[in-house]
Amino acid sequence: MSEQMSAPRITASYLDSFVGRVVTIVGKVTQLRGDQATIDADGVVTILLNRDAHLANGNAAQVIGKVNPDLSIKALSTRDVGAGVDMTLCAAVAELTHRHKEIFISEN
Repeated sequence: MSEQMSAPRITASYLDSFVGRVVTIVGKVTQLRGDQATIDADGVVTILLNRDAHLANGNAAQVIGKVNPDLSIKALSTRDVGAGVDMTLCAAVAELTHRHKEIFISEN
């Protein structure tokens, strides 16, 4: 399974374990500034946006991207998923992903 196909769901607390890897993160957009966004995904995460990103402040966003050494994420794909997202549920799904790594995470 390629790394692109295995983009494990994470929260901010897992960033340092995935430096250099592609991940999926869902968080509430708290700030948009030029080509950067800040999201709250059980902690503050800086997202380096690409041209195709169309996020709205206050909405939740799903980001697939590569974790940089400074723990920011370079977005490969972004999706605004609206205001009605249960962030507690998103964090729980990420936590279960790590509890059952053999099912969800490829170590390649």
